[in-house]
Amino acid sequence: MAIIENHTGTKKLIDGVELTAKTVAQFAPPKFATVEEERQHRKQKLAGAMRIFGRLGFGEGVAGHITVRDPEFTDHFWVNPFAKSFRYMRVSDLILVNHDGEVVYGSQPVNRAAFCIHAAIHQARPDVIAAAHSHSPYGKSWSSLGRLLDPITQDSCYFYEDHTVITEQGGAVVFEVAAGQEIAAKFPKGKAAIHQNHGLFTVSDTVDAAAFWFITMERTCQAQLMAEAAGKPKLISHEVATYTRDLTGFPAAGWLQFQPLWEEICRTDPDLFD
Repeated sequence: MAIIENHTGTKKLIDGVELTAKTVAQFAPPKFATVEEERQHRKQKLAGAMRIFGRLGFGEGVAGHITVRDPEFTDHFWVNPFAKSFRYMRVSDLILVNHDGEVVYGSQPVNRAAFCIHAAIHQARPDVIAAAHSHSPYGKSWSSLGRLLDPITQDSCYFYEDHTVITEQGGAVVFEVAAGQEIAAKFPKGKAAIHQNHGLFTVSDTVDAAAFWFITMERTCQAQLMAEAAGKPKLISHEVATYTRDLTGFPAAGWLQFQPLWEEICRTDPDLFD
């Protein structure tokens, strides 16, 4: 660092850069000039989120899916095709499905359960752009208890009074449209649901936030299972849990929390954009 004296006073410099307040970047979800740009962006984030799920060990055979609503044809959603590895998902692999369960873009089949549940959620909740689900180990373990998560850590406050337990169709493979609608009817609001004896569902207005809420909810389930195995956790007060949720649990915050994961997967897996 250099310190220079002149007629205006002392200047502090590092590498020739004056140490004065700078205009810094602001983080926010991007805006798009065309629907085509937005569609491509959503598909890229979907393929990347699937790879992250694979990297985190969320794959379980052919189970699990992330969906994102098409920005132009809003009664259609993009989804990973049936029996394709999370770990190797590419943008070109994604299929577009309508609310009749028909694949209208792409040549691979759709997971019937993905259609029945996710189509019902997208149809019932216009606020939901993206939805995530997998048979992750701690989420499905916690789901067997049929309980809400408690506010035992700062991270668990994301979900404080903002998630639900769904007992309907618990443990059943959902292959019927009516069954999916029954589940969706019990998830009218909030960012997450625990489907009893099945696993976790998270939703948001971006793939980024839906994926991050899922990842952190899985870890929250793990944390509570571990804490309760050791003893009786101390709960965060209602006032503090509500404050923390309001400060960190809104959609743009979920989007922001996903960005380090997105940076990692873009650097290590550039072929996801193929």
